[in-house]
Amino acid sequence: MTPESLPAVILAGGNASRMGGAKDARLLAGKSLLRHVLTCITPQCGPIALNANEDSGRFAPHGLPVLPDSIPGRPGPLAGILAAMDWAAELGCPCVLTVPTDTPFLPPDLVSRLRENAGPGQFCLAASAPTDGETRIHPTCGIWPIRLRKYLRSTLKSGRRKVMGFALAHSPASAVWTYSATDPFFNINSPTDLAQAEALLSANGKAGAKDCHHRNP
Repeated sequence: MTPESLPAVILAGGNASRMGGAKDARLLAGKSLLRHVLTCITPQCGPIALNANEDSGRFAPHGLPVLPDSIPGRPGPLAGILAAMDWAAELGCPCVLTVPTDTPFLPPDLVSRLRENAGPGQFCLAASAPTDGETRIHPTCGIWPIRLRKYLRSTLKSGRRKVMGFALAHSPASAVWTYSATDPFFNINSPTDLAQAEALLSANGKAGAKDCHHRNP
């Protein structure tokens, strides 16, 4: 499977209550968070879809398929990952990339590094570590094998919703990005985080499509 054929799903199905809703539409350096993510991953993968549970018309300008959760009650990002797996299975693909909509600094080597580390299991999660600190796994950002979807559906129907808990039960590999200034997986959950992201961009002299130009030390 070539990188160009790897399907990707941007997880935008959350309520974003701390952001007043519609987190993906919040502007950072004049572009929506969703547009930042698209700018980063479009050159790295094949077909792209959105996981969202709101009026799909809001996403029409992006021209992408919108995949709602198949499990009722908005059980969280794990349901979005299931929707991604179901879509990839329909495309006949053995795995799928997922990324959250609130991570505007994704690295330009995201897919290549994940694929390199995934091994035959085709399951790899992104992780990051400051040069002087501990590694942190980012479970919503990774390559997921479609073979896990029946287990994931069963997990969700049983009421379990933790992405990390499900992932660790199936022994994922990890790809680690080290950084000295900006975590490439910095996620925006509040207006304070958004202001911090603006400050990071200003401090690094970045704007527009350059936002995803991270390099490992």
